[in-house]
Amino acid sequence: MDDAQRPQTGPLAGFTVGVTAARRADEFGALLRRRGAAVVHAPALRIVPLEDDGELLAATREIVARAPDVLVATTAVGFRGWTGAADGWGLGEALLARLREAEVVARGPKVTGAVRAAGLRERWAPSSESMAEVRDRLLAEGVEGRRVAVQLHGDPLPDFTAALRAGGAEVVPVPVYRWLPPQDVGPLDRLLDTTVSGGLDALTFTSAPAAVSLMARAEERGMLPELLAALRHAVPAACVGPVTAQPLRDRGVPTVQPERFRLGPLVQLLCHELPARARVLAVAGRRMEIRGHAVLVDGEFRPVPPAGMALLRALARRPGQVVARAELLRALPGAGRDEHAVESAVARLRTALGAPELVRTVVKRGYRLALDPQAEGSGAEA
Repeated sequence: MDDAQRPQTGPLAGFTVGVTAARRADEFGALLRRRGAAVVHAPALRIVPLEDDGELLAATREIVARAPDVLVATTAVGFRGWTGAADGWGLGEALLARLREAEVVARGPKVTGAVRAAGLRERWAPSSESMAEVRDRLLAEGVEGRRVAVQLHGDPLPDFTAALRAGGAEVVPVPVYRWLPPQDVGPLDRLLDTTVSGGLDALTFTSAPAAVSLMARAEERGMLPELLAALRHAVPAACVGPVTAQPLRDRGVPTVQPERFRLGPLVQLLCHELPARARVLAVAGRRMEIRGHAVLVDGEFRPVPPAGMALLRALARRPGQVVARAELLRALPGAGRDEHAVESAVARLRTALGAPELVRTVVKRGYRLALDPQAEGSGAEA
């Protein structure tokens, strides 16, 4: 059963969420679906396996040859992957011996646990899990003449490493995983098309490279301005944290982020954000909540086909007022010039809503939502 056919309940019922993640996408999608969302997944990246990554091997050999003064460990999975790959190359013990000579800065509690599990001890970890706090701390202590190894996880962290170099440090990037564009761009193209056409209620990002890759593909297709316009105005960009959000913010795209930089809190953020954006009206004595591809009528989930949603949105823009058939015809996707298409679409909309009285016919003029009398004068939302 695909997402469009799946019975939906929960705070995200009626909303469609785009997922760009490559790693942990199944887990993330399952969390969203359990809360009722329809999910459109297109990995914006592919991951080069560690054992095949010559850049990581070269960086490991460089550190084994000469210990860094400071190691910045950024992610638990990346740190474990690095030491595991070093074991596979026969360099594991030598690498850990060198890292024991370094001052270890761990970005957060998860990577702190991975560092300790490897037999190392962190000197410091920021309470915010922020690379900006790590940068500021290192620069305040002074990095001039010091050799700083930075364990990367797909994101090259150009601002972070540039700041350390400007402070006089010798920076050794350790690229744990390299993320490249997907080999099959078909799903990514479909996600882009869905985003700019208004088919998504939110687009999620769990890594900065995914945001960069998505925008790069949009630029290749000549649709970057449309994508940015959609993300600025119609489709909220939900990011797992500030590092992930930065490439979007650099393009003037507002983002929302959870306080804790994890998948679970990101899902909870969407559970709050999307229902808060839904249009709510008091119509014919009922509470109508208009979501992405469905309507809640007195809390009951009612899926509505695309043509019906297009009509309903056109009516909801002027609640209680008559909307002419010709205007509604223009709102219908691919309806042509026959106004009878409006009558058919309205009939299907009424059936989908399960309450025909919500949409009133005004003879020879058009249709209107039967806004409750107390809201009729102002057109205000209930």
